[in-house]
Amino acid sequence: MPAELPDAAMKRQQQPWLEPLILLGPAGIWWLLLLVLPALVIFWLSLVPKIRPGGYVLPVWELFNPSSLFNYIQAFEPLYLTVIGRSLFFAFGTTAICLLLGFPVAYWIAVMSPAKWRNLLLLGFVLPLWTSSLLRSYAWITILRSSGVMNSILTAFNPMLAALRLPEIPRLELLNDWPAVLIGMSYSYLPYMVLILYASLEKLDKRLLEASADLGANPVQTFWKVTVPQTRQGIAAGSLLVLISGLGDFVDPELLGGASSMTVSRLIYNQFLGATQNWGFGSALSMIFILAVSLAIALLIKFGDAKPQR
Repeated sequence: MPAELPDAAMKRQQQPWLEPLILLGPAGIWWLLLLVLPALVIFWLSLVPKIRPGGYVLPVWELFNPSSLFNYIQAFEPLYLTVIGRSLFFAFGTTAICLLLGFPVAYWIAVMSPAKWRNLLLLGFVLPLWTSSLLRSYAWITILRSSGVMNSILTAFNPMLAALRLPEIPRLELLNDWPAVLIGMSYSYLPYMVLILYASLEKLDKRLLEASADLGANPVQTFWKVTVPQTRQGIAAGSLLVLISGLGDFVDPELLGGASSMTVSRLIYNQFLGATQNWGFGSALSMIFILAVSLAIALLIKFGDAKPQR
């Protein structure tokens, strides 16, 4: 029996690829079928100008010619650059709002709240994620519309203001405009930001906070010199997650923004399933979007682990 053990070890040494193949094979097949092949098909379609459903797709060896770049050149026309810029505005604006609102909440839950209540507080804060994003958007429509909850509450003070001869509160027309989109997207992605920041702040070395206070640093200096450097990776990861999700958001701009808030995701949808039916241009937009997201992830991997300067 003991003699069989060296033989088994020798067989494993002779076939070092077998165990990784067994462990990574299912995930590799999933990655190939659901990620690589669809991306290759999208890239193939992006090289065919003005292709529509049922249209003729050129063979691969005939695709690489000057007209193959027509869809990519079309994406940089002024009209579509405006759409891309609006998508970036929504994504970066949502990221900034989620970071500004999420960091204090995550800090309070991770550092200042009683330890026995932290899990319950965190659960309560991420509870909206259990509901459908479509349902949350319709809830915001009910709140933000002209005759909605918010305007009803604000205008309820007008009789009292009129009695005091003060200016009345006007109705806020937020729905079908960019403020409603930012509100809806921030509400949707704020729990993700809080979760990631909480995981980072939970590992905060409180001895450094005490040492900073002992050395005479005020709370603002302690925050920028001690807290932020220790949580920089969490800030970067949460911001990237919200940014990528915001770039690909379809429901909130569609329901809360109306026709004036066209984004890249809605533009891609129109090219495939809308009235335009230009699959080549939609595929080119998708490839540009995939390239931008991949570049953002690569930058995070490269600079996210950089040690703070002393």
